Amino acid sequence: MEQRGTGDRTAQGGTGSGGDGFDFRRSTFHGPVTGKIAHYHEPSRPAAAWPHQVGAIPAQAAGFQERAETVLLNSALILRGATGVASATPTAVLAGLGGTGKTQLAARYARTVWQSGELDVLVWVAAAGASAVISSYAAAATELLGSTSPVDADQAATAFLAWLEPKAGQRPCRWLVVLVDVTDPDHLRGLWPPASPTGFTLVTTRSREPALLADRQLIPVGVFSPAESLAYLNAVLATHGLAEPHEEVAALAHDLGHLPLALSQAAAYVAELSDVGMNCVRYRRLLSDRATALDDTAPARRPDGQREAVAATWALSIERADALRPVGLARPLLQLASFLDGNGVPDAVLVSAPARAYVTRHRGTSRTPASFDEAQASTSGDAVAGPSAAPSTTDGLLSERDVLTSLSILRRLSLMDRPTDAVAAEVRVHQLVQRAVRDSLTGPHRDDAARAAADALAATWPYVERDTSLARLLRDNTAALASCAEDGIYRPRAHAVLFRAGRSLGKCGQVTAARDYHRRLVTSTANRLGRDHPDTLTARYGLARWTGQCGDAVGAAAIFSELRDDMERVLGADHPDTLGARHNLAYSWGQAGDVAGAAAAFAELLEDRSRVLGPDHPHTLDTRSNLARWRGEAGDAPGAAAAFAKLLGDRTRVLGPDHPHTLSTRNSLARWRGEAGDVAGAAAAFAELLEDRIRILGPSHPHTLSTRANLAYAWGADGGCGEGGNGLFRTPGRHGPGAGPRASFHSHHPGNPG
Repeated sequence: MEQRGTGDRTAQGGTGSGGDGFDFRRSTFHGPVTGKIAHYHEPSRPAAAWPHQVGAIPAQAAGFQERAETVLLNSALILRGATGVASATPTAVLAGLGGTGKTQLAARYARTVWQSGELDVLVWVAAAGASAVISSYAAAATELLGSTSPVDADQAATAFLAWLEPKAGQRPCRWLVVLVDVTDPDHLRGLWPPASPTGFTLVTTRSREPALLADRQLIPVGVFSPAESLAYLNAVLATHGLAEPHEEVAALAHDLGHLPLALSQAAAYVAELSDVGMNCVRYRRLLSDRATALDDTAPARRPDGQREAVAATWALSIERADALRPVGLARPLLQLASFLDGNGVPDAVLVSAPARAYVTRHRGTSRTPASFDEAQASTSGDAVAGPSAAPSTTDGLLSERDVLTSLSILRRLSLMDRPTDAVAAEVRVHQLVQRAVRDSLTGPHRDDAARAAADALAATWPYVERDTSLARLLRDNTAALASCAEDGIYRPRAHAVLFRAGRSLGKCGQVTAARDYHRRLVTSTANRLGRDHPDTLTARYGLARWTGQCGDAVGAAAIFSELRDDMERVLGADHPDTLGARHNLAYSWGQAGDVAGAAAAFAELLEDRSRVLGPDHPHTLDTRSNLARWRGEAGDAPGAAAAFAKLLGDRTRVLGPDHPHTLSTRNSLARWRGEAGDVAGAAAAFAELLEDRIRILGPSHPHTLSTRANLAYAWGADGGCGEGGNGLFRTPGRHGPGAGPRASFHSHHPGNPG
């Protein structure tokens, strides 16, 4: 019924013929209202007949691949013809990273059961927000309830949900409601379809929040397998009349992390520009070019009705994560992780003090919404946190608890993942998510994130690497950081973690890898900082050191000789680093067989170190130890024994009787006493040293075991073996394990910041 006025009256009370009277004296209406009443009746609208579909199912993508998730989905939602549905749960949730093909899997399932005649009603809902769900439900009510559907959208949505409820005495309805791209469980509060023996709900989402998964079956959706990626790319390229070599297609799939959305857009890009020579090889070059943003690798026309380029796919998920309590932490955490190894970032790195300092600096950084729809969503009244949700801080830094909570949020929104085969607490991030996040950072912000990631790695790295798995993860993360940070970790100095990773390789026994790593590091530092920069000199030192450890003493000596000359020119002859280079050059000469040259070089170095550093400086004492050793190797065993005896007194005075270097000096003294012919004295010295090493280091320490072995050799030599026994004695002295620093590179590294 509509009421309509046909006339008016003036404010002074005048009347108009045949019209309504309006009297607004003193702002109050007075008087009767008269008029004509007109009744309008809409024609009766019948309810739609079954089977009936509401909403359009997206078209199947070109090259669609049947996947393991399809089997899981079919087993979760088993439709049994006219008898209805049988399953343990009425709702299945397809959850995974944006771009993994969740919507296509849902569409394939819905289309299959619809076309097979197993459904009476299918409702496809774009569920990005509560208002979108209500609107779709209201449309379904209008079509399925006919004229009995309420006009008000909220009431119509409620009527539709009530209609889905099974009712005694009525024909059962086999229905399927598909809720696509649910971003927030709160959007479905009061809007979940009811449990029904003849109905099912299928949800696609990037979220794994508990409120969304409660009493519902989760079906994780990951990326394609390598075989699926290869089949997909070949199929799509074939539709454009293109064929690429198997190995290049496989390599492209690998570079894209087997992400279905990225594969789709890459294939479209190649096809779009194939007439000007674009192919998989050139696309891979474009993708690897750091100067090319991920957005620039998207085709002008996106395939299969896709709305977003790969780079924008995760924007709303990041926005959602950043809005959840603790507010504003998810985005900067993801920025840090984007510079690290996507195959495994230790939690310890992301909760370290440098990481928390970075997140503290950048939490809640304002950002322009990626689209109008995003801006609307951010002001739609669905806010998830307010000012009261501010993260807690301790001494100006966020708490570890807040960071771990934010990591959990990122995992729940599929922006990170917790690998099931991880040997340590770690998270994974898809490489294209990392690329998109890095692309969003420019200038100082990008460099700040890179250096913060480096600081976090360095802070996490233990001085003694007892956990080999953690050490491997840290090396892998340093390599990933170096590959994408560009100049960010070389300005103003090469970051300490670059040198730490190289030493870690060598210390764990991978000496060849350590040598090759330092060769690359020399190139990187020289290109960015110059050949004479202190960090380049440090890298060259590492190259020389690990070249020697690989058994190439001659090559190590050549590098140290050149390094010594450059250090004298750049730093000065008396600089500690120059003296260190001379020390290692002399040692390399001895290792290469020039024992007389080594002894002479150490004698000359001893004078300079005594003058520059003082006679009791640890480096001066190290030089005396090496001089004594190489004198002995040159044939002066009595002179070596006398020198070690004097050194033992000074080290005991300076370092103390239980210091490792003091114990090593006792080991060397015993050895050279034996070499000089006093085998009984050597055996007695080794026996006494063994007792002290057991007391100080324990019975199983490598140095304790080597002392036990040396004692056994000495006892054998003292047992009347004659000249042959003395030769046997020399073997552990030169080649026996763990005798301490008597035959090792000097521990001082020039300029090494690590």
